Amino acid sequence: MVLAQPDGDGVCTTDSVTVTGGNTVVPTICGDNTGQTIFVDFDGNTAITITVTATLATTFSRRWNIKLTQLGCDCPGIAPNGCLQYYTGLTGTIRSFNYGTAANTALSASLVTGTHQIANLNYGICIRMEAGYCAIQYSQTANDIYSFTVTGDVEGADNTVLGTAVGAANDGNCVTDFVVIPNPTVAATGLAVGTDRFCGLGFVTVTSASKPFVLYVVTNGDEGATATTPPDVANRGFSLAYAQIAC
Repeated sequence: MVLAQPDGDGVCTTDSVTVTGGNTVVPTICGDNTGQTIFVDFDGNTAITITVTATLATTFSRRWNIKLTQLGCDCPGIAPNGCLQYYTGLTGTIRSFNYGTAANTALSASLVTGTHQIANLNYGICIRMEAGYCAIQYSQTANDIYSFTVTGDVEGADNTVLGTAVGAANDGNCVTDFVVIPNPTVAATGLAVGTDRFCGLGFVTVTSASKPFVLYVVTNGDEGATATTPPDVANRGFSLAYAQIAC
């Protein structure tokens, strides 16, 4: 699915996809979400409605092809409660909605290069724990310096910061846009991170033995400056590789 990008603050003002009628809260998304899958619970009575909205005034090569599959209540492939997305397999890659390495051409309200990262997100991503595996590792996608650019100034960071541990932030620095990983430890040292929030312009590889395997994505309503922080610039979101660890 490829629709128009969000505005510079990550809001889907030109095109959008909404999913309503189910028990699952689905955020409004737009941009390039090719290959993304979501799971929506029926509420037992109301039909689930998918609405694709495109703005006629904007000329753009839009395309979408949505596959719908109904799953039985006892289906082993059904997502657990609270999981908008559900991955299976020992290894894989988890990407935020509209993740992409190219910059958004729109300016944010702070008149800086806008974000690919979509605003107003709050959802869970789960990974099925395979038999004989008791922990999971998360790391940045290889050879992609933008693969964890969640907060901060992408354009102002050089290659010694962007996509490195130097650019990583966590805990109290992560109050607007962040990823939550329960009870993480630093993969290289085995030491507890001491917080479950991650943001910034880089990501330190971590492991977690908390079960079920889940991470949460939270973004606020804009990318603008606050009384205590400068505006975010040209963030892409995240692309994290995961690998399950044998018991």
